[in-house]
This record gives sequence, C-alpha cells and structure tokens, in this order.
Amino acid sequence: MKKNELLKKILYINLTDKSYEIKHREDLFQKYIGGSGVAINLLNEECPEEIDAFDENNPIIFSIGNLTGIFPIASKTVSMFKSPLTKNLGESHAGGRSAIAMRMADIGAIVIKGKSDIPIYLAIYGNKVYFRDATTLWGMKSSEVVGKIIRENENFAGLRTIMRIGRAGEEKIPFASVITETYRHFGRLGLGAVFGSKNLKAIMIAGKHEIQIENSKKYKNLYDEIFNKATTSEMMKKYHDLGTPQNVIPLNELKALPTRNLQSSYFETAENISGENFAKHHLGRRLACAHCPVACIHIAALREPYTNEPYFYKTSMISYDYELIYSLGTMLGISKSNNVLKIIQSVEEVGIDGMSTGVILAWATEAYKKGIITDNQVDGVAFEWGEYAEYIKAIDKIINPPNKFYKDLSKGVYYASRKYGGNDYALSFGKNEMPGYHTGPAAYLGFMLGARHSHLDSGGYSIDQKILSNKSLTHEEIVDKLIEEESWRQILSSLVVCFFARKIYSEEVVSKCLGLLGCEDEIDKIKNLGIEIYKKKFDFKFREGFDFNNMEIPKRIVETRSPTMKFDKKFIQKALKYAEEKIKNNISKE
Repeated sequence: MKKNELLKKILYINLTDKSYEIKHREDLFQKYIGGSGVAINLLNEECPEEIDAFDENNPIIFSIGNLTGIFPIASKTVSMFKSPLTKNLGESHAGGRSAIAMRMADIGAIVIKGKSDIPIYLAIYGNKVYFRDATTLWGMKSSEVVGKIIRENENFAGLRTIMRIGRAGEEKIPFASVITETYRHFGRLGLGAVFGSKNLKAIMIAGKHEIQIENSKKYKNLYDEIFNKATTSEMMKKYHDLGTPQNVIPLNELKALPTRNLQSSYFETAENISGENFAKHHLGRRLACAHCPVACIHIAALREPYTNEPYFYKTSMISYDYELIYSLGTMLGISKSNNVLKIIQSVEEVGIDGMSTGVILAWATEAYKKGIITDNQVDGVAFEWGEYAEYIKAIDKIINPPNKFYKDLSKGVYYASRKYGGNDYALSFGKNEMPGYHTGPAAYLGFMLGARHSHLDSGGYSIDQKILSNKSLTHEEIVDKLIEEESWRQILSSLVVCFFARKIYSEEVVSKCLGLLGCEDEIDKIKNLGIEIYKKKFDFKFREGFDFNNMEIPKRIVETRSPTMKFDKKFIQKALKYAEEKIKNNISKE
C-alpha cells in the first residue's frame, strides 16, 4: 500500500458558527493506527477537564482504522466523548457502513464541537460539509423515517452512512443511542444524548475515494488468508447461522443467564426465546456490515394484524441479538419471542440503549414489588414480570417523564437506586448497566476494570469458561488476564476490527497487515502500544473523577450463585485493589 494512503485527515466541525476545517495528523495515524488509539488522543486534546457532558465543548469524536476498506471485517467506527451516564470516558463502537463511508470520504477522524442554535444535520461529502436545517425532523416518532427522509434529500451515487438520534437523544436521556443504517448502533454510554445537547439530529457521510495498493500480490494473498478464515471458521459460522442468540440455551444450561433482575440465573422457558426459536419462527433476513462476509446481523419479521381490520397485517423488520434477548427478555421475565420483539421495537423507535433499558426496568420491577416504589410513583404502570405491554408504557414514560420518579429512572439505575434504595440489586458497574453474563468473577471484574465497563472490553466470561474446565484462579491471576486481554483489544479497536473476528486477527495476522501498510510490525511494540492506549483511557477516567474506591459491588451478584468458582465481595474488592495498583503504578503522567 502506498504510504500516502495511510489515514491522516481529521475533519474538525464547529456547530456554533457552522464552520469546518481539515487538518493533517499523520503523527496520530502512524503511531496509534486509528480507531480507539487516535480517538483517546483527540479526546485528551479536545475535551476540557471536568466539563459537563452536555456542555457545547464536550467533543464528539469518530475515528476509523488504517485497515478500513482494505481488509475484511475492519468495519467498525469508534466514537468517543465524555459520557453523560458515567461522567467519564464514553466510548462506543458501531458497524454498518459508517467506517467505510468515512474511508471513502478520505477522512480518518471527525471532531465535532459547539452547539447549533437550531436543530441541524450534517451532510459530509468528502471534504465538504453542509449544515442542513433539521427543524422538521426534530421530534419525529420514528428514527427510521428520519433516515429515509435524509436519504431521499441527499442524492449521492457513492457509499454513504446516515447516523441519527431518536426522541431519547433529543430529550438528553443519558443512555440514548445513535442509530446508523437502521440496524446498527452506537449504543452504550449516551452518545445520542450528546448529539441532542448540540441540537445535532443526524450526520450523513458519503465519498468516492479510491485506495491505491502498492504490492498487489502480497496484498491479495493476505486478503485471501483473512477472507478464507472468516468464511470457513466454526466461530464465524456460528455468528452467521444463529448469531449471538445462540448463547441463550448454553448460558441457561450453565445457570449463567440473568433472569428477573438476576434473582435467578436460569430462565425456565428459555427455549421460547432462544436463537433457534427466533430463527425458526421470525428470521426474515441476514445483513452484513460493509466489507464483512459474515452477515451476523439477524433481522426478524414481526407480523401483526391491524386493529379491527381482519386479514390486514403489518410486518416490522426488527434486529435482535443476545444482549437484547437477555435485557428485554429474561431480565424482565418475558417468555414469548413475539413480545420480546415488541419491546425491542419500542426501544429502537425512541433510540435508547437496550441493555441499560432492560436493567433499569428490571430494577424498577423488583423495587416496586418490594414496596420501595409506590403506586403513585409508577403512574399507572403495573410493573410485573412478563408483562411486556406495561414495560412498553414505562419506556414511553422514561422518554417523556410525567413525574419525578420517571425523571430519576431516566438517569440510569445507579442514580435511581441511590434516590429510592435497592442498591443491592441495582446492576450497574462504573454506573453503566450490566451486560448479560453471570458466568463468574472474571465477567464482573471485566465489567469493572474495562475502560468502558462493557463485556466487550476484556471478555471476562471467556476466562470464567476456562475456570469451569480447569480450576479456581486467584484474584491476581484473573486481573492479570483481564488487563492483558483488554490491552490487546485496544489494538483491535484501533484497527477497528470487529471483536467477533478477534481470533482471525491473531498477533501474526495483525503484524502482517501493519507491515503491508508501512506501520510498525514488531509484535512486542504493537502489544506495548495496546497497553499505552489502555493507560491513556484510564488517565482520562482518573482525570474526570473515576475512583476504584467508589466502585459499587451489587450484593446480588454474589447472592445468585454462578456456575464457576465461588466468590464474595472481599474477593472482588481485593481484585480491584490489585488492579488499581497495577494500573496506577504503570501509568505515566505526561
């Protein structure tokens, strides 16, 4: 590949005065290779210390990697910002076409600051930015309709992406998402709310840039190697066939499936909402992110009759995956696949994170049943396990709070439980609601030690699987493994490789890819870069007030037995103390 084809352009946009400029930052893309590495450096440069997440100077950063558009499955876009939910590092990744569209626009990263005086959307055509009036789009019920309107108004023959927020983002709900290509999301930590705080409804990016490859034979051989692994490996076949919902039955059999706010780790009717059942009764199509041969996005066709209209039906196409089945299914005691899809559709329509929403509703249900939430506060919603229609009502009230209780609920389970009680069963880690794995101590420590407090940071559940087949690990051993894994994932997220392909992009393959691009290809130096990026993230978190000593450990996670080694709060506390010392002692203060 020609060296001048390495990413270098950063597009800086100011919404306040409707201006923009392009700067060349070869230094960042050469050293930090893109994605998370570039984004955390830009966040440190652009985000003022201790700023409010809704301040106009809180930057929105998008970044892609040097492999984007060149090798398969390097198709994620990384977003970074100060999170309105956790008050420190906000980082979210999305697939779809966003990364390829940025590459085709010849843009490696975008930095957005300021606040528009009216609702707008951005139309980015290569190196040109247009600020479009979005007043008529603001307040629209469906984010899908918003996407259609922008698509019709922005005529372009090249590859493009459309990112947009729903009503949750407009209302600055701190776990609001950004939807891209209808079925993909920047879901976690509230990017949609930061959009809303800036009066930014959507971003459309399009381009026709061509990438020139210098050593075509070497490139083709490496491309074929990666492509063949992606299309023949059993792991990727799993993602294609049933997708992540395949996890429902195995986790349930292990008694590791969080159920009814983790009062149990076994759901008695899990087969009704399993990946197999969804595929048999609902699967309408599979979709792939741009430049990915796997097609792991599973779309359900939900067919419903119109009220009082016999033989007339409407069909809704709804994306589903394991995390949504867990959070909006088992956590709420919903046992019918149709009803799970209806709740997912409600979440998608308003544009909020499905994991956070499910965990919040589960806590509210238990709190109501235990009497710490009153009938007056719930405003007519009958919080009861399995009652999907009531949960849909509650979602609407979270977006449009009729009283103080729903206003507090809209700030997340950590905030609400500190106001009303029920801390012991409020399942958040670092103020971000938990993902769907009750596999053991490594999963929970992964949620706590991850820079984003997400299971995709370090895959702690896979360490728990190793414990299942071998022996108990010490708290030091678990922490060491988690930090080592997350440090390597910083390289993958800087190359914006989908974590589903982490075994395909081995150390050897990553070294080959970077060598072909003319970047550092010595594996020890690459691994040290991953550690540096991980440290930089924690530098930002500490700067913004994150403190391991304030990490809350919900009692529920040790009350409900996991399938692996027995652990208690003291085990978790010792592990956190060890992790804090390990991270702080190795973070260089610049």
